[in-house]
Amino acid sequence: MGVFSSEEQDKIIHAINLAEAKTSGEIRVAVERKLKGDVMERAQFFFNKLGMHDTVNKNGVLIYIAVDDHKFAIIGDIGINQKVGNDFWNSTKDLMVSYFRKNELVEGLIQGIYSAGKQLKTFFPVAEDDINELPNEIEFGDN
Repeated sequence: MGVFSSEEQDKIIHAINLAEAKTSGEIRVAVERKLKGDVMERAQFFFNKLGMHDTVNKNGVLIYIAVDDHKFAIIGDIGINQKVGNDFWNSTKDLMVSYFRKNELVEGLIQGIYSAGKQLKTFFPVAEDDINELPNEIEFGDN
């Protein structure tokens, strides 16, 4: 797709691995060049497509980005939403925007992943028998 170089993809995946090492939560990233419709609806589409609702603790998080349209969303599964307030992800979004405004897309994404992991750790600490329930690779849309 050409949004990220191989090295950038490796950095993002490494960030997911590090963040998930501290939580039983699952973090996925979906990227498209162009947004098709509403950003939250598109994020929900990928959330469902990637089977993020299939985690044992219902603690999956998706970060969706439409690069060319400068839109993104962070959504969590019902297990997270039942435990946190509506503004739970605002600090992560604000952090990411601070990098995006400097045209540092990859670093903003990485910092968002770390922030999501840190917040998930509070409610879903890693268990001794924790397994990685979802793949950590980046999902690229078809545009």
